Amino acid sequence: MTKKIIVYLGLSILEDEAKTILDADYRPPVKRGDILKAISEKPDVIGIIDGAFHHTPAVAHKEIMKALDKGITVVGGSSMGALRASELDDLGMVGIGYVYKAYRSGQITSDDDVALSFDPVRNVPISEALVNVDYKLDLAVHEGIITEDERDCIHDIAKEIYYPKRSYQNIFSKVEMEDAKKTKLIDFILKEKDIKYLDAIEVLEYIKNLK
Repeated sequence: MTKKIIVYLGLSILEDEAKTILDADYRPPVKRGDILKAISEKPDVIGIIDGAFHHTPAVAHKEIMKALDKGITVVGGSSMGALRASELDDLGMVGIGYVYKAYRSGQITSDDDVALSFDPVRNVPISEALVNVDYKLDLAVHEGIITEDERDCIHDIAKEIYYPKRSYQNIFSKVEMEDAKKTKLIDFILKEKDIKYLDAIEVLEYIKNLK
C-alpha cells in the first residue's frame, strides 16, 4: 500500500530535484495552520524541511503535536524542520541531519541561523543562512585554509549582518584578510554544497526508506 506523504520545502532543495528522490505531495514552506489542514487529509507521513519565519506566523508546536497524536509520522530537518524537531523530538517528531543535531545540542539556538531571504519572482536566495556559512567555515578550518581564530572572526561578522543582507559579498567586504587567502577561501566556499541542502536530501531519503 502506497503511503500518503506531504512534504513542505522551499529553497533548501528545489521541488524538481526532490521529486527524483521521493514521490510525495510537495508544498511550499510550512506556515501556521498548514499542518492542521494536512491532518484532515490523513497523510501517513509529513516532512518539514522549509518554513515561514518572519513575514507570516511560523508553524505552531501544537499543530505538529496534534499530527503526532493522530499517529502521523512527522519528520523534520534542514531548516524550520530541524528547529521544530529539536523542540519536539521528545514527543515523537523525528529529527534528521546536521542542523537538527546542532539545534538539539545547543550549538545553535536562533531561527536566524537558518533564515534567508529570496527573490519571489525567480525563487532564488538573495542571502545566505548562517548555518551554511558556519558549516563551510568549519570545513575550511579542517582543510587548513583558515585558522580557528579567522573562522571565529568571520562568524562574528556574519552574525552581525541582518539575515536578509547576509550574503557572502557583504560578509567578505568586511573581512580583513590577505587577498590571495580570501580568494582561496571564497572559491572553496562557493564550491562546497550547503548543509541545508545536504540535510534536505537526508530527510527525503529517510522518508523514502520508512517501512
